[in-house]
Amino acid sequence: MNQIIALGKALRKRPTDAEKIRWKQLRLKQIEGFKFRRQQPIDHYIVDFVCFEKRIIVEVDGGQHAMQKEDDIIRDKYLRQQGFQVLRFWNNEVLQNINGVLEVIRESCLSPSP
Repeated sequence: MNQIIALGKALRKRPTDAEKIRWKQLRLKQIEGFKFRRQQPIDHYIVDFVCFEKRIIVEVDGGQHAMQKEDDIIRDKYLRQQGFQVLRFWNNEVLQNINGVLEVIRESCLSPSP
């Protein structure tokens, strides 16, 4: 578990451009007052962003995820079994449609929890 925590800390120090943009909008309870954390360990996974109050995970995926679809399917299934809703966006989607992606996250936060 210490390795997962250390990896999370390392990832927070070197975010992608898309993660920087997304974090700028999620931090400090900017979405309807909900608190998000970034590069947060959840069991043996590290998620890009998570709101524990609403049980929402936001993943910002780069090109490497196109090659690891099976791993992402298994990971998402596990996280859903833990009660989380997983929202995935491609880097280019975050960079080119900032407000649209933000609105999807906002709507998820305002929806009743499962």
